[in-house]
Amino acid sequence: MEYTPPSADDLQHLKIDLDYTGKQMAALACVGEQHWRKYTGGSDPKSMPYPNLFHLAAHLSLTPAELERIYRRMRTIGAELSDMPE
Repeated sequence: MEYTPPSADDLQHLKIDLDYTGKQMAALACVGEQHWRKYTGGSDPKSMPYPNLFHLAAHLSLTPAELERIYRRMRTIGAELSDMPE
């Protein structure tokens, strides 16, 4: 699979469309607020890695029950999860 990340403008438009704060968007992308800003602005915006965009899209697309199913599978693989987002 080839991956071309969304542009900084694409990510900024998504943030505006969702009416989310930078902190909320950072949580969706599983990054800190400072990293979120690096993806959406500055003179040299960074490209969002595929796993982060996948995490963001999953949380926007899946139901809580579907997410819980994934978390259960992660636990069976050996992960320990706490403070999972709603």
